[in-house]
Amino acid sequence: MGIGRHLLITGRVQGVGFRYFIQNVAARAGVTGYVMNLPDGCVEAFIQGNSEAVAKVESAARLGPAGARVESVLVRNEESDKTYDSFVIR
Repeated sequence: MGIGRHLLITGRVQGVGFRYFIQNVAARAGVTGYVMNLPDGCVEAFIQGNSEAVAKVESAARLGPAGARVESVLVRNEESDKTYDSFVIR
């Protein structure tokens, strides 16, 4: 199963393709989990996989796609009761 990491990304991260960017990076890295917009303008992601793959997605989240302006990424190591089959946009 590997590790689980919860990310809370703030800044200009909605309306710039951020979720699709993260989903693409996650698919290439081979991780599972989800990414979603929050009502307060942040983006939340949960990533499961081996530590190297999870670190790749976390690193990409700190940069974001063109047009995004990431101000901060709050990271929590976290295990989930649920094992995801893929990486989805919620």
